[in-house]
Amino acid sequence: MRILNGRKLAEKILERVRKEIKKSHLKLRLTIIQVGENPVSGVFIKQKKKACEKTGIDFRLYKFEQKIAQKKLKTEVEKIIKNPKNSGVIIQLPLPKNRDTDEILNLIPLKKDIDVLAIESLGKFYQGTSLILPPVVGAVSHLLKDYKIKIRGKGVVLIGAGRLVGQPLASWILREKGTLVVVNEFTRDIPSFTKKADILISGVGKPNLIQGKMVQKGVIVIDCGSVYHQGKFAGDVDFQSVSKKAGYITPVPGGIGPLTVACLIENLIRLNS
Repeated sequence: MRILNGRKLAEKILERVRKEIKKSHLKLRLTIIQVGENPVSGVFIKQKKKACEKTGIDFRLYKFEQKIAQKKLKTEVEKIIKNPKNSGVIIQLPLPKNRDTDEILNLIPLKKDIDVLAIESLGKFYQGTSLILPPVVGAVSHLLKDYKIKIRGKGVVLIGAGRLVGQPLASWILREKGTLVVVNEFTRDIPSFTKKADILISGVGKPNLIQGKMVQKGVIVIDCGSVYHQGKFAGDVDFQSVSKKAGYITPVPGGIGPLTVACLIENLIRLNS
């Protein structure tokens, strides 16, 4: 079993970005808009801030109360976007349940949408014409390439079809010529699918969802789940049991999380170079 070390690869990417920014004398600012409080969001915001500090990128966080009205939030987001100093703008998800998430995300123009979540950006990604990849797709792509793992011709089982992980990854896997199966909470007998996977990717946010008895020997396991569980950060995979059978596996923390942040920073420089 080999650990897929996302943190180590993330450091390489950030160092490359730092050198590029210094050489090009770019002045960039990453701006995050957060509504309400969420422990997982808090962890990722800190990681993004730290990545900015390492690369010489200015960082701004705008925080709004959970009870802010949709109309008021929309007005504030539009102001932030129009500020020319804000090079890339992120709406930190999830937004409170009583908010129209799509309406807020779609305010972000293509040039500043480093998360690839607005409808215009997503459209270009799904058409294969986007200059950048959604950060989680970039993270998985970098990781597999670094460890010389190919998707083409492999049986890939993707657990979860959410907007942040499952949907963009599904599109990318098909583009890379993987044989894809997507399972969700309504899928019957999930282990019958996971046991056949050459590559298993999970992005649900449910701790210990994937157990060792659910996978075959030599499987490549990529855990994109992120949840705050029993006072610590956790993924979807029961690392202890699954690692005994896996050929490669990502840890949580230290796997896809830091690499996703690095890819976000990479997107910022690509859209502003």
